[in-house]
Amino acid sequence: MLTFLKNCVRCSHFALLWLALLAVPVSAHSAGKTLLVLGDSLSAEYGLPRGKGWVALLDARLQTRHPGWQVNNASISGETTAGGKSRLPALLKQHQPAIVIIELGGNDALRGLALQHSENNLREMVQASKQSGAAVLILGMRMPPNYGSQYTEKFSALFAQVAQQEKTGLLPFFLDKIADKPDWFQADRIHPNTLAQEQMLDNVWPHLEPLLKAKKK
Repeated sequence: MLTFLKNCVRCSHFALLWLALLAVPVSAHSAGKTLLVLGDSLSAEYGLPRGKGWVALLDARLQTRHPGWQVNNASISGETTAGGKSRLPALLKQHQPAIVIIELGGNDALRGLALQHSENNLREMVQASKQSGAAVLILGMRMPPNYGSQYTEKFSALFAQVAQQEKTGLLPFFLDKIADKPDWFQADRIHPNTLAQEQMLDNVWPHLEPLLKAKKK
């Protein structure tokens, strides 16, 4: 009888422990504290020392100003909007982000891909992100004037069109205050060097912080 009572007490303790565990607040991930960056070489630290790119700087700034957020950088050098669209569903399922930053489109233009395809791909990525419950920030790009005024204007406008139609955040030009500084670029004159990374983050921050604050509500 004594053994039976001891076992019952142990069972009661186990039950109480299990109920206590169930009452523990959910983790940062399940609470919607994940930020996903889907970009190309500008976000993948191409030609930079590891940890020196703007996404790594973003991670550090978040820990200071908005602690609890986790950054997942899914950027790949050479990525296009088509590649990003094909990878995004699995990334959304894996990371369940509260915010998605989309920095894609530049390689589409460099490869001469049809602008309509780029716009459609971008829109589909935005819609998929929103359907998963994530807020979206689009980082717009511009092409050099030697591509022709008509092409460059249409390319720049497609980011604004998608952002307006889908009601997302928008940074019109990711390389604002950087593009006119030759010393801030690597030897290829395409990829920003370490000097530019802080400014890249500063360009993104004013458009990102409202989304961070909204997700706290």
